[in-house]
Amino acid sequence: MGPATRGALRHVLSHLLTPLLMCVGMGLAYLGAFAQPTPHRLPVAVVESGPGAETLARGIAGKAGDRLAVRTVADRDEAVRALRHRDVSGAYIPDRHAPELLVASAGSDTTAMAVQKVFTPVAARTGAPLKVTDVAPPAEGDPTGQGIFFLLVAVSIGSYASVAVLGAAGGALPMRLRAALAVATSFVVGLIGAALAGPVFRLVDHGLWGLWGMAWAYSAGILLVGVGLHTFLKRWTTLGMMVLFVMLNFTSAGGVYRPELQNGFFAGLHSFWNGAGFVEGARSLVYFDGTGLGRHVATLALWLVLGAAVTAVAWIAEARRARPAAGSGPAAEEEMEETVGV
Repeated sequence: MGPATRGALRHVLSHLLTPLLMCVGMGLAYLGAFAQPTPHRLPVAVVESGPGAETLARGIAGKAGDRLAVRTVADRDEAVRALRHRDVSGAYIPDRHAPELLVASAGSDTTAMAVQKVFTPVAARTGAPLKVTDVAPPAEGDPTGQGIFFLLVAVSIGSYASVAVLGAAGGALPMRLRAALAVATSFVVGLIGAALAGPVFRLVDHGLWGLWGMAWAYSAGILLVGVGLHTFLKRWTTLGMMVLFVMLNFTSAGGVYRPELQNGFFAGLHSFWNGAGFVEGARSLVYFDGTGLGRHVATLALWLVLGAAVTAVAWIAEARRARPAAGSGPAAEEEMEETVGV
């Protein structure tokens, strides 16, 4: 094997490291987050429809242990309010002849199914079939309620793939122009997301402009983080973006399983990661009368601020290096092809 061949082989092997690390990372993230969904402090309620309701609630709580967080509510109306305010995931109304379970599947179809699995055997003891009432069903165009999550995936891919172009092909441009292009690109990505959610697939039937605003903020945060990180990570930016906005992001967003069905690590990420901010913010806007919307918008805003900060640090670092313009040579083109290909 000649020197040229050995050099080419080392070059190929060094680039193969990135997809192999992605394989390991995706496996750990997705299987760690989704392989064994188990309720953990899943909030449910028992309606005080009779003298035995309190005893029933204590019995369910004692048998379930830390898998459920059981409370009682005064009546059906209070149970509906608790569901619409997302204080509980399900509410059981005991009745010897017609037991009823209230759920809000727009908040999470898998959570609604988990709650139904909990209370079906409870109702079976009465010998009567369990009636399930959905007080917050998803839009007609999104019967499973997971369309918002897949919208998140589309917006995310449009965002972090654009980082490759702005970081590599746009490397010869000054940082202020790359940052401006990132904001403009996120504007377009947000419009595409709103079009997919509204007129194309009708995933939502109202609140479309609010959804676009959240999609723009979400996309802009990713783009600014990526453009800033590219200054420091170079060809490793692909892996860094995949870790931040795929491996940790999609798995903690709550689109497949909400945090009550996940382990502590991903449940913890759900409280402040940007994908969760978008998914839960969209759900709050479209299905739950804005309950909790401010907190989710604040999450997106903080990630946007973080992106601006990372870009500013990169801007300062580039100015200090006073490096010559680059980005149009073979190395940059190879980097862009590798990144976009993912």
